[in-house]
Amino acid sequence: MNASTSGKPAGYAIAKAEGKCHVCGKVVEPGEKLMAALRETPLALERLDVCMGCWESFDKAGLLGFWQNTLLPSTARRAMFVDDDVLCELFERLAETEEQGKIYFRFVLGLILMRKRRIVYESTRHEGEKEIWSMRFKGREDKMDLVNPRLDEQKVGEVSQQLGEILNGDL
Repeated sequence: MNASTSGKPAGYAIAKAEGKCHVCGKVVEPGEKLMAALRETPLALERLDVCMGCWESFDKAGLLGFWQNTLLPSTARRAMFVDDDVLCELFERLAETEEQGKIYFRFVLGLILMRKRRIVYESTRHEGEKEIWSMRFKGREDKMDLVNPRLDEQKVGEVSQQLGEILNGDL
């Protein structure tokens, strides 16, 4: 992975939350509720924070997912509060990607969902150099593919950190 301008790996460029409403520009104060949305752009996954007053009229077309969040003080340790269903939906929406950074991102998300027992590993097949895992959501029979990009421990950590930044909006 290359380094991005933020010093983070460029496997999948992700902007941090800005601490203000994407629609009206109002600064979101610590302790205030907001809606966090994730949208795919040609360059990256984009996180948009929208204050509760603007959420109803906000154009939700093209969103990969959204969730309610509470802005914590910058000194507070952030925990992941995103609903598992949002993570599953994001996992499904990224299924057709060919971009390496998104493949890394989806793989780590898949590992998280496996650990949470939301998706189940079925088998492995090889297509040339690609290792592809056959997976299914728990309680469903339809199969889906998960490409194993064979990330080393450092890359898994980097992508996990990026995932945390998207979901928690580290400021």
